[in-house]
Amino acid sequence: MKKGDIVLLSFPFTDLKGKKIRPALVLVVSDLDVIVAFVTTQFKWQNSYDILLEPDNFNGLKKSSLVRLSKITTIDKDLILGKLGELNTLDLQKINNNLIKILEL
Repeated sequence: MKKGDIVLLSFPFTDLKGKKIRPALVLVVSDLDVIVAFVTTQFKWQNSYDILLEPDNFNGLKKSSLVRLSKITTIDKDLILGKLGELNTLDLQKINNNLIKILEL
């Protein structure tokens, strides 16, 4: 597993009252944990840091989706159910640029 992989996991709701199996983008991988960003098809909450992903042969997505860089979390690697695909170089560069902006690096 590496940065740019799109994986399936049991993602917790922000109120921690439930969870749903959904795609997420891997941002950082360590020995035990992984930092991921939420991926959604719900465009009504889109903000300027989100990255639009269109389905292609590499990413494994079935619908147009947003990577929500304002919705990141650290999870145990064991919560990852499988890999859907991975980002192409251009999309990964967009992610990196927006991470720099949102984290004010």
